[in-house]
Amino acid sequence: MTDDKHSYTEGPKPVKFANRLANSDNFQSLFQEGMTLVEETAMYLDGEGRVEAKQLERPASLAYATESMRLTTRLMQLASWLLLQRAVNEGEMSREQASSDKNKVRLDKLSNATGGPSWDNLPETLRYMIERSIRLQERIVHLDAMLYRAADQAEADSNDNHENPVASQLSQLHAAFGNAG
Repeated sequence: MTDDKHSYTEGPKPVKFANRLANSDNFQSLFQEGMTLVEETAMYLDGEGRVEAKQLERPASLAYATESMRLTTRLMQLASWLLLQRAVNEGEMSREQASSDKNKVRLDKLSNATGGPSWDNLPETLRYMIERSIRLQERIVHLDAMLYRAADQAEADSNDNHENPVASQLSQLHAAFGNAG
């Protein structure tokens, strides 16, 4: 029973579903969806959207300008993240390089206003694109958390354990029981 000396000390290695997802057809689909939405939005805002914006009354026109800028900003941030992740998937950069570069990408601080009277007065196509971009953002934020925050935590835990395992254990005991003395 004890001929495998690692079976009790190391335990099973976790399956990294996020890494598999990031390299799967699902990521390709997400990437394509994001890039298609960027392209569709650009075409809409430069064409039909301009025509629709000119027909709006002043309050709705201001809301249109604000929401179209938010939409454009959100899509550029999402496209940046998708391109970074694709570069990692294709071996053009390491996950560590991407993690450093992606700190410039703001995924979870992108604002949106999908309610109220101004929202209802926006053209239906713009509202639809905003809603699609928000759903895409939610999916990317979730994948980002699975890929990078979990990896960062695992690396920090690994570094803590390699540097001083006793201090790590004492820290865990202190966190669990506090100052019982």
